[in-house]
Order: sequence, then structure tokens, then C-alpha cells
Amino acid sequence: MTVSETRTNPLQALQNYGQSIWLDYIRRSLITSGELQRLIDDDGVRGVTSNPAIFQKAIAGSTDYDQAIKIVEDSEDQNAISLYEQLAIEDIQAAADILQPIYQQTNRQDGYVSLEVSPYLAHDTQETISEAHRLWQAVKRPNLMIKVPATPAGISAIQQLISDGINVNVTLLFAQEVYEQVANAYIAGLEALAARGADVSQVNSVASFFISRIDTAIDNLITTRLKITNNKDERRLLEVMLGRIAIANAKLTYQRYQEIYQSDRWQKLAELGAKAQRLLWASTATKNPQYSDVLYVEGLIGLDTVNTIPPTTLAAFADHGQPRPSLIENLDIASEMMLKLQRAGISFKSVTDQLLVEGLDLFSDAFDQLLGSVEKKREIVLGAKLDSLSYKLPEDLATSVQAHLEDWRLKGKIRKLWSHDASLWTGADENRWLGWLGITEDQLAQIDHLKHLAQEVKDLGFSHVVLLGMGGSSLCPEVMKLTFGKVAGYPELLVLDSTDPAQIQTLLNQINLTKTLFIVSSKSGSTLEPNIFKQYFFDRVQQIIGAESAGNRFIAITDPGSQLQHIAEADGFRHIFFGLPSIGGRYSALSNFGMVPAAAMGVDVAKLLDSAEEMVHSCAPSVPAEDNPGVVLGTILGVLANQGRDKVTLITSPLIADLGGWLEQLLAESTGKDNLGLIPIDREPLGNPKVYGSDRLFVYIRLESAPDQTQDAAVAALEQAGQPTVRILVANSYQLGQEFFRWEIATAVAGSILGIHAFNQPDVEASKIATRQLTTEYERTGALPPETPIFTEAGIKLFTDPKNAVLLSEAVGRDQSLVGYLRAHLNQLQVGDYFALLAYIEMNESHQAQLQVIRQLVRDSKQVATCLGFGPRFLHSTGQAYKGGPNTGVFLQITCDDAVDLPVTGQKYGFGVVKAAQARGDFQVLSDRNRRSLRVHFDQNVQADLELLQTVIKQILV
Repeated sequence: MTVSETRTNPLQALQNYGQSIWLDYIRRSLITSGELQRLIDDDGVRGVTSNPAIFQKAIAGSTDYDQAIKIVEDSEDQNAISLYEQLAIEDIQAAADILQPIYQQTNRQDGYVSLEVSPYLAHDTQETISEAHRLWQAVKRPNLMIKVPATPAGISAIQQLISDGINVNVTLLFAQEVYEQVANAYIAGLEALAARGADVSQVNSVASFFISRIDTAIDNLITTRLKITNNKDERRLLEVMLGRIAIANAKLTYQRYQEIYQSDRWQKLAELGAKAQRLLWASTATKNPQYSDVLYVEGLIGLDTVNTIPPTTLAAFADHGQPRPSLIENLDIASEMMLKLQRAGISFKSVTDQLLVEGLDLFSDAFDQLLGSVEKKREIVLGAKLDSLSYKLPEDLATSVQAHLEDWRLKGKIRKLWSHDASLWTGADENRWLGWLGITEDQLAQIDHLKHLAQEVKDLGFSHVVLLGMGGSSLCPEVMKLTFGKVAGYPELLVLDSTDPAQIQTLLNQINLTKTLFIVSSKSGSTLEPNIFKQYFFDRVQQIIGAESAGNRFIAITDPGSQLQHIAEADGFRHIFFGLPSIGGRYSALSNFGMVPAAAMGVDVAKLLDSAEEMVHSCAPSVPAEDNPGVVLGTILGVLANQGRDKVTLITSPLIADLGGWLEQLLAESTGKDNLGLIPIDREPLGNPKVYGSDRLFVYIRLESAPDQTQDAAVAALEQAGQPTVRILVANSYQLGQEFFRWEIATAVAGSILGIHAFNQPDVEASKIATRQLTTEYERTGALPPETPIFTEAGIKLFTDPKNAVLLSEAVGRDQSLVGYLRAHLNQLQVGDYFALLAYIEMNESHQAQLQVIRQLVRDSKQVATCLGFGPRFLHSTGQAYKGGPNTGVFLQITCDDAVDLPVTGQKYGFGVVKAAQARGDFQVLSDRNRRSLRVHFDQNVQADLELLQTVIKQILV
């Protein structure tokens, strides 16, 4: 949350408008690391709020509290709630002490820290009063506020607590009518306090209005209505209210606040030194990706108000916030919005009443989870572990890693990462691509849309869900499908990310089009493959069930405003789920691009996201580099790559093996550019340590619930041989969400150490352009441009670029044969190189098995790392590193004549032509980048030609 010193900090500027910023977050390392003090000094934070959900993530998702728990438990065993309160009170006291100077400087106006009474007591006035007194006495700090919910029972308790001289933060306010009851309770409490002759200036209170939840609830109602009405006037009325009700309600409440505290009744108390109960805006993180990420900060600025902001939103406002006195702007429009809501027949009271119920439930659920987490930690002292990470490195590498971790600590680089500081990378536009840092919190805040989808899909009785997408849109869903399999009662998920006609036909043979739900997933909405997939399958479904019903079998996932959104709306898709424009495709696993397909197939996405959130907190800016699991992994990746160990060899337990495919894209596409980067090696057969060179880093991701003894033995042998290794222990499949986030942080950190832009993919676009030129030529002439092989034997043709053709011809000499050319090509492999098979053929078990044999032959003979990718899917994954990364690859591209082709709706070309154009475009860019590439072209008998290729390579190498 660091702000450039060259400009005014927008957060500090809010004080000029009479608004105080409080931080909606707490954990021990925030305090002990000095981060809270820095936020106070640099960003003008003037208070802190907490709640059970915040404490649950802090305690369960970090090691911050382990030593404290151990000390307490070593002294005397306590139950979970007593243990929690001791930990929380220590944090509250420490934060209150840091905020004490602000409390004094502002004459007790700011400098508060809030602690919540148990949500279990929300409907019990006397128990709430009793617990508030107990916590007040335990903390013993004048700048404590006790949080009490605005239930009828809570409001009665608030009046009593104020009259007893206890500061109160009134929480879970949504409606102006309830606020007026709260304000009256506060004033009545002060009147009672004054009647006893006490000093009313010593007491303070805030009324916490929850903002974004109102828009989420209202928008959902409006969206539902929009789906069923064709009345233009009604649609205009509804659409104009989207995303505008929460701020309108807040502005009108602020007007009422000003009236209340200008009344004669209040003036009598003010003359005695009483402080007005300021409005505090809570739940100000934006939940809807179509809205500005600082909407509920910029739109709620006014004199004598407080905004309590979570870290991600705080960083966003520091980066691009625009302060202005917005609470007093357009009050007539605010009134008009509320009247429109009434005219639309939407009961605001019903919505706010329901929000209070749901808010209480959420806090109760969070408190349950909190106590469960504390109990686990109590039982084993160190607690329920996150996915753990350990590593063994040669001494020189270990020393370098430690030096870099210390550099990250001293220079506050983790804070820079979380504050979206582009200078951590190249200083370009990296700050625009860090929305994934807050995505788990956003997803959990609106988890109902995923739960409703899961139930809807289940109830509709679909047999299959087919995901149509590429790269970041398909790889996480594929991990979900191969990890969780078919979930009972839900449809089976299938993923199509290939234009190979045989592969499309194989999928068609697996499904019944009338019982299949299709998810078209494309962030940009303009990617070739998902668009032609959609055209093809939409046409097929339309032919069977009719044009009017076809759209009901389709869902879109895309960024707001994309071409796909417009197509989906025009074709009447069942749902459109949006991504965040600030999240790149490969970082989108925990966003809707990964979670919507997961929900549709029956994965408990709330459980997965909740687990992921624990890793989010463990990677937070307040966690020191050497204890930060994402930063440690990223530092190892970056440091070792800079010292020549750039082949990141992934070993994953069989039940989570497909995680490697997701990691391939994340690592290769993020770091493989500017002739630098990591080369991920996935699913390479394990070998004897002697076949590996000094360019490797081995990462073993072990599923504790289903380990593989062969892998265990192989990794132990590698460690014994002195190879650098990282071990990550994953307790169960639902903790894969933790790995998604850990590796995203790690990749961003590695990119910083490498000195590259970790969020763009410049060479992927080059292949797309080359492909587009070829398909355009086909549309114009009815054929792809002719090409001439450099050699043909047994129906197998060889192609390459002119420069490589000369080199190979010279190397072959008189041995003009398939063996001769392949030997010459493989002989280009040198120490530190890697060999990549790029297969534009159907991805099936038989083909994979044969290609795996070939890569093992090359690995064992040449002692180089090997890769295997099926086209065109790898173009959206490792293709970036092959073209833009270090020029150490030797590539063997495999293409074939397709036995059958399938037509692309609305085009002259079929899928086979698209695949051929993609392969040729890919090869062209490899050649343009001076990569050592040879293309082997089969006829229609792919299986036989693969066997021949395997025989020839074995003859060469063995």
C-alpha cells in the first residue's frame, strides 16, 4: 500500500474532506512487523476494525500465533474460546497502544480499535451487555470500541452500554430507519450518562453502514427481473438503478445524520462536550467486477465520516483514488433512485431486513470456523497446517536465496506487490493486472451465485457440462475435472481446448447434445478457438432443439463489455458470468473462470475458496519474506533461474497430476520473455539422478492422502544426489486452491527477480497473427499457401525454415534419410538445452504414451530436459516461453493429415484447416525467433507413423 512519493497520497487527502480512514483488517504480524505503524504514518490510517472472519483467517491461515498458543498450552490447557479471546485481546491491546497517539491528538475522535461481541448473542440484550463489559474490562484500553450488531436486542444493549461509558461500534446497519433508532439509542445513553453527572466527552461511537452488500442484493433482484421482462420502460427503470442504490441510501442517511446532530436535543449534549456518533462506511470492497474497485470509497466522502477499508481496496485507492466531497453531490438523484426502487416494486425494507439476517449468519459461521481452527491448533499446538513447503538446496544456492529474501524484507517488496507497485517489475502496466490478489475474498463475499448455479445445474439433470475454452479459461477446469472426477448427482465435466477434428469428434461421441450444458469461456471474448467452438456447438444444438431454446443450454464466462458478452446476450444464454479485467487469464483460477465450471460439476467451491483464503493471508504483506510461503517459493524459482537452473521439473502425485498442466502455463507464459524465463517440465518420466543436468530445479507436490511410493523414492534419490528440491505437502484435494494462490504469488515474485513483466504474453499474439493471416488466405482462395518439404520418406515429410534447412543438409551429408535428418536435428542439443515435442494430433492416451517414450529416450541419451505439448492448446500455455524465453529449445513439431474434418459454422474452413494454420503459424514464429525447429508431417495413419518415429529415434539414440 506504498504510495509514490512524487504525488499526494489520496488516502491522506481524505482528511482534508473531514473523513477518517480505518483499516478493516488485523493480524499479529501486521502489528509486530511495523506494517500498521507504516499505514498510520504513510497512508493516514486512523483506526482499526476486526470481526470473527478476519480473526479466523489470521489465526487459521498463518503461523503468527503458534508460539503464543504453545506458551499458553504449555502453561495451562484452555478451551478454544478462551484461547481465542486471549490471542485476540493481545492483538487488540497492541493495536490500541499503537493508535493511542492518534486517540490523544484527535481529542478521542479517532485512534480506536474494535472488538466484536460473540455473534451468538445478537438476539440477547442482557448477554450482549454482560459480554461487552467483560471484554471492556479485559482489554483495559480507553480507545477500544465494542462492536454490537443493530438487532432490536442489540440496540437496547447499545443504549445501556453508552450510558455505562463504553465506546460502541454499531455494526450491520443497512437501513436509514434502523440507523435513526441507533442514533436515538446513542443520544439517550448519553443523556442517561449526563444525568448521573458523568463526563460525556469521554464516550464515542460510530454507526457502521454496510454498503456493497446492498448493491449486490438489489442488483440480483434487478437482474432477475430483467431476464423476464421485455417491457422497454420497465427495463430502463431497472437498468438505471444497477449499482447505484447503496450510495444513494448512504447519502440520504448522511443527510439525516446532519439533521439529527443539528437538533436542539443534541445541542444540549454538545455543550457538555459530547461527540456526534459518526457514520462509518463498512463493506466497501467492490464485489461486482463491472464496477470501479474504489466505487465505495470515492462515492462516500464527507465531513465527519469514517470509511473502514480492507487492504486490497486501500491499495487500490492509494493507487488511483480521486477524492472529492461526494456525499453532498447529486442528492436529488439519490432521492430519485430510492423512489425509482419503490416504483419498481422492490421493497428496500425487505432487502435490508434479509441482509441483517444474512450478515448475522455470516458472522456466526465465521465464528464457528474460528473456534474450529483454534481448537485444531490447540490440539496439536502448532495447529492445522497450511500446505507446507520445505526445500533442500546446495549451499551456494541456499545462501543466495536467503540473501534475496532479506532484500525483499529490507526493501518492503511484499508491500509493494500488494500495493500494485509496477516498479517491482518493469514499471510498465503491471499495476493493472493484480486483481487476483483479492479475488478469494470477493468470491466468498458473493458465494451464493456459485451455490445457486451448482444447485440449478444439478436440478436440471444435465449429463455433461462441456467447457469450451483455451489456456487460462480451460486449464483450471481441467484440474478440477481430473482431480475430483464425476461428483455424484452432478454432470460430468469435459474440457475441449483443441481444434483437432478427431478430438472434437471424440468429445461428440461422449455426450448427448440434448443433455449437455456448454460453458463458453473467453476472457477477451475474441479468442479464435472458443468462438468457433461456440459457433459449431450452438449450431448443432440449435438444429436439434430449435433456435429459441438453444441459448438456454449455454453459459458464458467473459470480461465485461467483451464481444462474447454481446453474442451471449443476443443468443439468449442462460447465464453470463463476468471476470475481472484486472486479472489475466493464467491468474484467473480462483475467479469465475475456474470456479463457475467447478461449481457446475459439483465441487464445493466455498470449501475450496475458504481454504485458498488461508493461503492468501499467509502471503499477506505483513508476513516477513522468509515466512511467506509464496515469496519463499518465488524467490527459489527466480534465484535458481538466474543461476542457470531454469528447468522447473514438476512431480505431482497421481491424483493431482493435472495441476502440472496449470502450472506450465502460469510459469511459462508469465516468465518466458525477453530471452529469459522458467521452462516448466511436466510429466516427464522419472529417471535415475545421473540423467539430469545442472539446469534443473525439482518441485514435488505430494498429496498426503494419496502419495506415490515410486515418486517418494525418486525424489529422495534426487536429494541424495545433490539436486535442488522443493517439497510441497497438500493435505487433501480441496487444498489445491491454496496452491493456485501460492504459485501465483511465487510467479509474480520470480518475475520480479528475473526483471520481466510477469503479466503480459507478447509472443502469444505473434502466433495468433500468423494464424489469422493463413486462415484469411484460406477464406480468400480455398487453400492454405503451398509448401515444399525438405525431405520425404515412407510418407513422412520434413519441413523447416531455410536457415535450418541448410544447417541440417550440411550435417546430414550423404545420409539423406529420415534417420539422418532426425539425428542431425537431435545433435543440436547441448548442455543446458531442452527438447520439446509439439504434437498437433489428437490428445489421447495412446498418443501420449508413444510420445512419452520418445521424450524419455531423448532425456536419457542427451541428458536434457524434455517437454511435451499438444497443439494448439500449448500455444496458450508454454508457447510463450518457447518463442520468447531463453533460446535453449530444440523443437520437433508433429502435424498430420486429418482423416476427417468438421466444418466451422459460417466459415469456408473447417477445424482441420484451423489446426493446420495454427501449426504453421506457430512454426513460422519459432523460425522468426531463430529457434531450432523441425516439423514432421504424418499422413492420416497417425498411430503407425508415431510408431515409425519412435523406432527411428530409438535407432538414433540407443
